[in-house]
Amino acid sequence: MKRLCVLFFILTLLLWGCSDEPNQTEESLEKPVTITINQEGSTLEERFLVPEGYERVSAGEHSFQEYLRTLPLKPHGSKVKYYNGDTKNRDVYEAVVDIGSRDLQQCADAVIRLRAEYLFKEKKYDDIHFNFTSGFNAEYSKWRDGYRVSVDGNSVSWVKSANHSDEYPAFRKYLDIVFAYAGTLSLANELVPVQLEEMQIGDVFIQGGSPGHCVIVVDMAENPETGDKIFMLAQSYMPAQDIQILKNKEN
Repeated sequence: MKRLCVLFFILTLLLWGCSDEPNQTEESLEKPVTITINQEGSTLEERFLVPEGYERVSAGEHSFQEYLRTLPLKPHGSKVKYYNGDTKNRDVYEAVVDIGSRDLQQCADAVIRLRAEYLFKEKKYDDIHFNFTSGFNAEYSKWRDGYRVSVDGNSVSWVKSANHSDEYPAFRKYLDIVFAYAGTLSLANELVPVQLEEMQIGDVFIQGGSPGHCVIVVDMAENPETGDKIFMLAQSYMPAQDIQILKNKEN
């Protein structure tokens, strides 16, 4: 089953504190956290250095958590680009994820994309499946075997019309179909709620709707002495644009 953190907070955040310690005061959770940016870092882990007193939470080798933490980033100072080539000038992001200049997506698409790209990389093909808003289960294993999606009004079905293919271009075409027919509403219905205190890298803050919005947790660190936790979020948005690491203007 997929995991989900229900959306509670303003979405324009990079870091926010949460704690496993019920007796901690609000003051201790609101202390400023200083982040050092290594401008030469080419991945999320290399670009954003852990604040003093914190340690990154463990992530298993070949895990989704490790995949997100090691996402490649465009050079420091890069701007988010929209689908039409225009620049996003809103000061809400600190870095731009580099997973293909032509492959842009909206918010739910970005979460789907990251999860699917990880599973494809690990050759976990049977685990790649997402529901359309209609409820249709778009299984990549069917697409891989040469079936394609046929949509006739509210009726959706598989039609055998291509050869079997494990190639990446065919996989990207599959994702484009998912992007067209899935969204925050269908994604929210697929995911399983978890308590904020149990949040892990890879969990999602989501509010399903039209349009709704969602962001994904891409890194976490913990202060072993206080139990305070901080986390980083990534998003895409409308219109379709690069995936970006969000900035917390409050801290």
